[in-house]
Amino acid sequence: MKDVLEDFRRTIEEAAARLHALDEAEARTARGDEAGAWTPKEIVGHLIDSASNNHGRFVRAQFTDDLVFPGYEQEEWVRAQRYNEEPWPLLVELWKHYNLHLLHVMASAPEETRRRPRAKHSLDRIAWQTIDANQTTTLEYLMTDYVGHLKSHLRQIFSDE
Repeated sequence: MKDVLEDFRRTIEEAAARLHALDEAEARTARGDEAGAWTPKEIVGHLIDSASNNHGRFVRAQFTDDLVFPGYEQEEWVRAQRYNEEPWPLLVELWKHYNLHLLHVMASAPEETRRRPRAKHSLDRIAWQTIDANQTTTLEYLMTDYVGHLKSHLRQIFSDE
């Protein structure tokens, strides 16, 4: 997990610098040709929503015996919060600092808690890389999956640079 956390810290710092280099017009330009493609502002907004949802999951999982959590309607969350109307520097800083806090939460979770097998979970529905409902999993898997999800969306933003 130490390598995952160091990679996460490096990703946050490097991506924040690259995100700050985008101007408002670039931040409002959709990534992808498909209908409904998100702008960098919406992608970062979605990543803030993901951080918010996973923050609760990472904390609750430290004092429960399962990993059963509700999902969230990401399209509706992004639409309702109108991220394209937010100032770009504010979104980037909120994303950066929320993820630095999540890094702290992840690093602070005791190893035995992170690695404890959990038979009951909802990672078959809520994880980025899902786990079969009949397979045991761990909080550490959920944390690592979160980092993978975040990096996947950052690649979406930076692929057009």
